[in-house]
Amino acid sequence: MSSILWFRRDLRCRDNPALRAAAQNGPVLGLFVLDPGLWRNAGPARRAWLAANLRSLDQSLEGNLCLRLGRASSEVPRAVAELGADQLHVANDYTPYGRARDRAVVEALPDGVEGIATGSPYAVAPGTITNGSGAPYRVFTPFSRAWRAHGWPDPVQAPRHVEWAELEDDEQVGSVLAAALADAPPSMPEPGEEAAWRRFRSFVESDVEEYADQRNHPGADRTSRLSPYLKLGLLHPRQLLAGTAGSRGKGARTFENELAWRDFYADVLLHNPASAWQDLRPVAGMTYDDRSDAVEAWKRGATGFPIVDAGMRQLLAEGWMHNRVRMITASFLTKDLHVWWPVGARHFLDHLVDGDLASNNHGWQWVAGTGTDAAPYFRVFNPVTQGMQFAEHGDYVRRWVPELAHLSGKAVHQPWDAEDGYAHGYPQRIIDHARERLVALERYQQGRD
Repeated sequence: MSSILWFRRDLRCRDNPALRAAAQNGPVLGLFVLDPGLWRNAGPARRAWLAANLRSLDQSLEGNLCLRLGRASSEVPRAVAELGADQLHVANDYTPYGRARDRAVVEALPDGVEGIATGSPYAVAPGTITNGSGAPYRVFTPFSRAWRAHGWPDPVQAPRHVEWAELEDDEQVGSVLAAALADAPPSMPEPGEEAAWRRFRSFVESDVEEYADQRNHPGADRTSRLSPYLKLGLLHPRQLLAGTAGSRGKGARTFENELAWRDFYADVLLHNPASAWQDLRPVAGMTYDDRSDAVEAWKRGATGFPIVDAGMRQLLAEGWMHNRVRMITASFLTKDLHVWWPVGARHFLDHLVDGDLASNNHGWQWVAGTGTDAAPYFRVFNPVTQGMQFAEHGDYVRRWVPELAHLSGKAVHQPWDAEDGYAHGYPQRIIDHARERLVALERYQQGRD
């Protein structure tokens, strides 16, 4: 008897229930299938991050990770047949694509092979929590209360011993991963399960106590920086919750709330699969603009609004962006440029190393005013006041927008007020924020009437 553990968003050995289940059935083949379509659509940072962590996982599996290139519905059954395995183990996937893919794989398995799903990438699996009438939640605060009341299981220990089976990789995979790693951004996080644990321990020891107060300040950079590790399952959220359980401080509770948001958005997507790329709460009669030149300026970080441009350039350089700046840049695209949010959501998913469909796309809808927020239409982020409030010293902007490095303090947020503000080639503002804010409010009001 033997099993295949098909890795997806669980690239770790510790606290991996699917691995424990597979190991009870004899030798285990660790398998990862690289889908060419998904690979092509990812930006260089995303490809490099996945490649680096696959290399790390291979080392954890004593060099026995089998890498295949192709559609999972073909490659997984092929590997099962080659190994002669009688079980296929996975962690549950709840995205619309993942559920359809998994059904196709199970249907294509050889006769007599059992497909077994154990666990999920979430502290509380989507579909578990409902309100008093049995319906899913659509607002975060009551969900978060029910989420805490429900609780989550303790982390499970890694198997003491796993006998790893072997199959040959596809010949092309090595060159594909090598090419991706050659394009890695210089500031990419350190990959691997052990690096994820080091990052978490550092956060708990140094930053969690002040997390509630400091997390909104991109210049301070006091966020956990754990989202890339959570994206690929190098850590599980229940491990993080176990690590903060002994702290009663506001910072730890705020951090736990961020994990609750992650579970909430996954739950929303499960119950509303169309909301992956459509408005969860459509605003009837809402109109949008097609401003390709302005969108390209936004993508390049050349809007003339320093905090917006700093964030967009950080995204291109690191494959990551501070969460407060994600909201600012998303508001600029949807409320100042009046562009429908999927345009921005797709750009983010192409580049973010932590790009998660449920969290990313519902976060965009929250900002755009068509998602889970109960009264969002009046929220229009002012990029100047946001910069002054959350990046007041200007270091964040000066780091990513060198054309403004000569401006000190808060002056960096308003180069148009400095005599030499444009001396080094920084672009002029592409829109008038005050005017576009009124346009956004008018359109939302018309859509609500």
